Amino acid sequence: MVSPNVQVSSREEVILTYTPLIKYIAHRLAMRLPPHISAEDLISAGLMGLLDALTKFDPNKNVAFKTYAEFRIRGAMLDELRSLDWVPRSVRQKAAHLERTLLSLEKKMGRPAEDEEIAHELGLSLEEYYDLLNEVKGISLLDREVLERKMASLPDGDILDLLLDERGKDPFRELSLKELKNALASMIDELSPKEKLVISLYHYEELTLKEIGETLDLTESRICQIHTKGMLKLRGKLKRYLKDVV
Repeated sequence: MVSPNVQVSSREEVILTYTPLIKYIAHRLAMRLPPHISAEDLISAGLMGLLDALTKFDPNKNVAFKTYAEFRIRGAMLDELRSLDWVPRSVRQKAAHLERTLLSLEKKMGRPAEDEEIAHELGLSLEEYYDLLNEVKGISLLDREVLERKMASLPDGDILDLLLDERGKDPFRELSLKELKNALASMIDELSPKEKLVISLYHYEELTLKEIGETLDLTESRICQIHTKGMLKLRGKLKRYLKDVV
């Protein structure tokens, strides 16, 4: 039964209203995943996330249902990807090695490393390095479970609920989330200008990789590589941050 907290006439109405949003999120995720991962599977998972949102939505948390539903839909899709365990161990190892190399070079040089410098450090040609970025692109998604597990000391446990609850009645929770948001902002600021621009256009302006490529006069493949490199850096920095503070 649809939660009485959501003012809709029926479950069917909600599904019809939010199906376009579910498809939109699924196809944006699918663009960065291997071709054997079906967008239809993500859509099915997103539907379950929507139904979960209907059950758990609390209007007293001062957030729009659409915003809450989008978090739940996206989270359900990421959960589905994790359950499929679709990334081979070899690819995970390559991504982890590349992640460490990116952060190590940045620390040594005091600035974001250029592609040629990264390729040289890895012992690869520039073309081989770009092929590696294409291979690991799907693993650059930030892991919500890691955040939830590392921040288990916070009330309620679910990081999505915590981020969406703007009331901040618990001083400890408010401080912890403020520190996390400030840390993420600092991490993003440490990216190269092009990485920051691509991530901003993709995640905040919600342009597709193709649209970003047209805007910056670069190929869609090149935009994907820039996005992957930036997200791997953020992933590595976030892991280090959580390890240090928890």
